[in-house]
Amino acid sequence: MSREKFSPTKERDARACVCCGGLDLERSPAVLMPFIAHRVFDWQPVTIDESWGLSTIRSGHAYSLCNSLYCRDCGFLFLDMRFSDDELQRLYTDYRGKAYTELREHYEPGYAARNDVLNTVIDYIPDIENFLEKYLTFPINILDWGGDTGKNTPFRNRCGAFDIYDISGNQPVAGAGIVSRNDLNLKHYDLIVCSNVLEHVPYPSDLLNDIAQTMREQSVLYVEVPFEAIMRQEEVALPQGKRHWHEHINFYSEKSLRCLFDKVGLDILELRPFRAITGGAPFHMFQIACKLK
Repeated sequence: MSREKFSPTKERDARACVCCGGLDLERSPAVLMPFIAHRVFDWQPVTIDESWGLSTIRSGHAYSLCNSLYCRDCGFLFLDMRFSDDELQRLYTDYRGKAYTELREHYEPGYAARNDVLNTVIDYIPDIENFLEKYLTFPINILDWGGDTGKNTPFRNRCGAFDIYDISGNQPVAGAGIVSRNDLNLKHYDLIVCSNVLEHVPYPSDLLNDIAQTMREQSVLYVEVPFEAIMRQEEVALPQGKRHWHEHINFYSEKSLRCLFDKVGLDILELRPFRAITGGAPFHMFQIACKLK
C-alpha cells in the first residue's frame, strides 16, 4: 500500500522544524564542537592574534559557529546545520574506532577511557525486552537499523534471522548478518530496532519513512532516543540554554516525538520516559514501540 511521506525541505541550515515542519522557530548562537567540525569538515579551531593583521576583529580563539533552533510548535531543539550523507559517512565510518578515538581524545582528553565504557554491552537490555515482549509473537526475525555490531540488540539470542543495517562498517557479533539497502525489502522482519540513531540524523522523518517501507502490518518498530538533560529541566530557557553541539544534533520532547511519528504514518503503541544505569552512570531515554497505521 502506498504511503504519503512527510519530508521537510532539505537545506544546509534549517529554516523549518525537521520534526513537525513548523516555521515558528527561535534561534540562539552556539558553537559546533571542534571534534565534529574537524572530522566532518576538516575545520580546526584557531587562535587569532596581532599577526593576523585584522584591525576590526578582536584577538582570541575562533571556533565553528552555528545556531540552536527551538520549535515553539512541538518543543523540538536542534542544530540548524543539517549534515549531508557524505558528511555523515565521514563522521560515523569506523565509529569509535582507532582514528575516531584518537582525534576525539585530542580535543576531549579522557574520551578514550570513556569510549572503553561505551563499547561495552549496555546494562538495560532486559528492560527493553520487558517493554517489547507484550507486543511480539515469537519466534521473531530482527533487523537492527543503525545497530553497529549488534551487541546491544534485544532478543538477539531468541530470534530466527538477525540482520544489521549500519554505515559504520564494524564487524558484527556472531550470528548477525549485515544487509545492504537493496536487501532490506527481501526479508520479513517482526521486530525492527532503531536505538539511539534518530538523535544523530539530519532528517529523522526520512529515516522513519525508509524504515516504514520495510515494515509489514504485524511488524513492531522499537525506537530509543536520549531524553537529554536540558529537555528534562523546567527552568532552562530554550534555545539559549544550548550553547554547543556534538554528535547529537536533535533533542526530543515527548510532544515532538508524537508529532513526528504521526506525520510519518506510525501508530505509537507505547511511549515512555525511562531511566537506566549503564556503565555505572544514569541514562535517561524515551522508549517507543509502534506499528504502521
